[in-house]
Amino acid sequence: LQQQVGPGPRRRNRHLQVQRRGIRYEGYGPGGTAIMVDCMTDNRNRTASEVRHAFTKHGGNLGTDGSVAYLFEKKGIISYAPGADEDAIMEAALEAGADDVVANDDGSIDVYTTPEDFSDVNQAMQDAGLKADHAEVSFEASTKAEMDQEGAEKLMRLVDALEDLDDVQEVYSNADISEEIMESLDA
Repeated sequence: LQQQVGPGPRRRNRHLQVQRRGIRYEGYGPGGTAIMVDCMTDNRNRTASEVRHAFTKHGGNLGTDGSVAYLFEKKGIISYAPGADEDAIMEAALEAGADDVVANDDGSIDVYTTPEDFSDVNQAMQDAGLKADHAEVSFEASTKAEMDQEGAEKLMRLVDALEDLDDVQEVYSNADISEEIMESLDA
């Protein structure tokens, strides 16, 4: 009977089920900057081709797994806008078990945690009445590559090209671009 009727509904609709997978690409950009690209894709070949094309077109090259990942560390980062109460943030962060609190030159404050403690520390900061400007688990470069004007322009074109790809979720770089150069790029 099964042969006469054909495959059941599960087998017939199998092709409609799209399975997306996370994949990370690593490579080098202009000026020797390390770049990691996190993607979510249903077609690894298409995504690899698109990412490779973006790297090649904009002065970079795609590396192998592990070629730049060792230059990044996964951290929880909770950021507060300039003008936030540094003492209150410091006290709450230390009580919550944060790894570090950094006051930046622009007046903003970053609280660093391990990825495992991120959720608990973030909740404790909220419970203390401190509203974060931004909070996420992200990759932070352990060493930075200082960029000049020309290198920064090329890198920004590469990052923009990568971010424009449909499957790209996040782009991480170890570039250190001065405020003056960033302002000139934004103009």
